[in-house]
Amino acid sequence: MNQASFIAGIGMIPFVKPGASETYDRMGAEAARRALADAGLGYEQIRQAFVGYVYGDSTCGQKALYQVGMSGIPIVNVNNNCSTGSTALFLARQAILAGADCVLALGFEQMAAGALGSVFKDRPSPFDPFDAVTDALVGMPEIPLALRYFGGAGREHMQRYGTPLVSFAQIRAKASRHAVNNPMALFRKEVSAQEVLDSPAIWPGVMTRLMACPPTCGAAAAVLVSEAFAKRHGLRRDVFIAAQAMSTDSASTFASGDMMRLVGYDMTRAAAAQVYEQAGVGPQDLDVVELHDCFAQNELITYEGLGLCPEGGAAKFIADGDNTYGGQVVTNPSGGLLSKGHPLGATGLAQCYELTQQLRGSAGQRQVAGARTALQHNLGLGGACVVTLYQSV
Repeated sequence: MNQASFIAGIGMIPFVKPGASETYDRMGAEAARRALADAGLGYEQIRQAFVGYVYGDSTCGQKALYQVGMSGIPIVNVNNNCSTGSTALFLARQAILAGADCVLALGFEQMAAGALGSVFKDRPSPFDPFDAVTDALVGMPEIPLALRYFGGAGREHMQRYGTPLVSFAQIRAKASRHAVNNPMALFRKEVSAQEVLDSPAIWPGVMTRLMACPPTCGAAAAVLVSEAFAKRHGLRRDVFIAAQAMSTDSASTFASGDMMRLVGYDMTRAAAAQVYEQAGVGPQDLDVVELHDCFAQNELITYEGLGLCPEGGAAKFIADGDNTYGGQVVTNPSGGLLSKGHPLGATGLAQCYELTQQLRGSAGQRQVAGARTALQHNLGLGGACVVTLYQSV
């Protein structure tokens, strides 16, 4: 507890389709205001801010936060691909531990419709080594890059462990059941596993359209404070970050000839192991998890990477209902990226928003009964993985 960072306030706006949102700066400013209001603090009390986004020019963080206040504090712009929001959270916690007693983490994204792609065509892509491995192991150059990476990883799991395609469909169906109760989610219509299987094939026998998350626009934020600051200002101290770790790629990412490792399996295992050791808990102690389900395939792989089930055991874990209410651990009660959407810079802080609500006991119909320990997993290829463990007091 002496090294804990408390979540004093959270804020989020509903995620929407590209073209239907406010501009990034307005979304970011609104999420920040909501987090400050939830904490009962003014912007003048923030000592530092870390602002995450992927698509935008170099000082979009200032553009957003200057609408909330102009107090001269350090504002650091953060880009770590799909783990950008949780990277901002990671840096905010580091600042708290270093003595900055009230810090804002903000993430937003104003996205374009369609599959993700490279913006800068006149220089080497950070994905060149990923593409080289994928070309050798998968082929299928006509498929957009992210679908090829994660679809290839899912296909590998199917071939290695006999995992049926319906397991991925069951994950998407579960996400839709959870999202029905989340007013922040983009897709709130419940779908069956059969409807997922019957949706248009992106990669026949490997992935259908409903197994992929949609590009989305949105914003989310969190105010982190030290225990001393919380006591001094009479702030809530009911949810704190007990442990956190960030990992990046190891040599095994490219040298193993393994698509699951290429999409971050080893990063996930490494970060989760550090967090469990720091907090003195194990996966069996978790009540609720928000994990990076950019594709249903990645959710399945991540069950094993986080130790929620044995390697090769994910299909049984899903079939037994151990990933939802009444099972071993509720995964993605928000509906996850598959239903909520994935505005890259906002996703990690939207996960923080959901888990803080769960541990406060304020998640309404999504509430996981008796939730006291929660795990967040946010992954970005290229690469970085942030795993955060929250506990309630």
